[in-house]
Amino acid sequence: MNLRQVTTSVLSRVIKDGQSLTAALDHSFKSIDDKKDRAFIQALSFGVIRRYHRLDFILQQLLAKPLRNKDTDIKMLLLMGLYQLQYMRVKSHAAVSETVTASKRKSWAKALINGVLREYIREQASYEAAADKNWVASHSHPEWLIDLIKADWLKQYRQIIDENNQQPPMVLRVNVTKIEPSAYLELLVEQGIAAKLVDFCATAIVLEQAVVVEKLPKFFDGFVSVQDTAAQLSAQLLDVQAGQTVLDLCAAPGGKTAAIIECQPALKSILAIDIDESRLTRVNENLQRLNFTAKLKVGDATKPHEWADSQTFDRILVDAPCSALGVIRRHPDIKILRRDSDIEALQTIQRQILTAAWELLNSGGILLYATCSVLKQENEEQIQAFLVQQQDASEIIIDAEWGIARPYGRQILTGDSAMDGFYYAKLLKS
Repeated sequence: MNLRQVTTSVLSRVIKDGQSLTAALDHSFKSIDDKKDRAFIQALSFGVIRRYHRLDFILQQLLAKPLRNKDTDIKMLLLMGLYQLQYMRVKSHAAVSETVTASKRKSWAKALINGVLREYIREQASYEAAADKNWVASHSHPEWLIDLIKADWLKQYRQIIDENNQQPPMVLRVNVTKIEPSAYLELLVEQGIAAKLVDFCATAIVLEQAVVVEKLPKFFDGFVSVQDTAAQLSAQLLDVQAGQTVLDLCAAPGGKTAAIIECQPALKSILAIDIDESRLTRVNENLQRLNFTAKLKVGDATKPHEWADSQTFDRILVDAPCSALGVIRRHPDIKILRRDSDIEALQTIQRQILTAAWELLNSGGILLYATCSVLKQENEEQIQAFLVQQQDASEIIIDAEWGIARPYGRQILTGDSAMDGFYYAKLLKS
């Protein structure tokens, strides 16, 4: 099996067919059992997608004429070749020869690939310098996205974009019903896994280097889960008390649901809602590994009359559907698949969910609004409009060591304290 051919298929599914990178990798991995082969394919796929706009710019400078649409596979091979030469510890001759070999189904392409990659090697500095001078290539983001982030965060946009292009840290959430974080850190040290606690998030441990979950002590016994620090903050912000009822909207894949139970095992009940039945299955799987139970329902968060059965709640987490621009470093395909026209439609859904959820909140209850976005229009502007609309809603100010206090809510920019980009606003119902 030629791993570069497999990677070509993964990249084509994302760039040509519009499939998510996660789904494309899952499809390819069905026929691959070897963990090292999977790791190579994943690293190469993520790398090319992460640097796609820069690589594509350089490739266009190298080609005498654009490739035909039917030759997407050759384009993907060329992008892979360029990525290996610039970003991977692959010897130049091996990167060229292996990429050429992967084109065996189209014999005419061998000379093209060989010529393009060797030209890049000869003049690498000049091609990279040209990319540095190009707005899109230098940022490796689509222009509309650069402009949007810059408009909201003029002083910080370069930091955000630079962080988007980096590999994120692996972060663990310790199940405090089973073990204290400091004790689990000792287990990691015993296994030779370097890590550190996070002073502002009691459950988080950041690994120095990512490892497969099989190497994590007692992972399958439910002692830890993989979850970014920013996402872990939701459970402590929700401040669930013993005996309370909780609603988790848009709950898949279930990390926040589990974190809530870990923070407050004595809650009366928790209902997790997601519109996608297959994703709700993942919630169930995650809860089973932790030996937790919750009521799960497939449902549209904008239409609670279809699933709420007149129940109301003391705490509601609205993990709102959003542009996900704060987690690009974990899902770099967002830069390729997301469109600027998506934002307005997402804002409409966010407003509808907020309004619908508010009707289910008990008096004196707390609603926590969360997104993994850095856009003000999805975050603080959404909350500002909601507070004007709802006379019985008031904001609980989040006083914290992390993030940036905004006129409404608190914003984490991508990379702040090694976290993903996240937004939180905490609302009290009178």
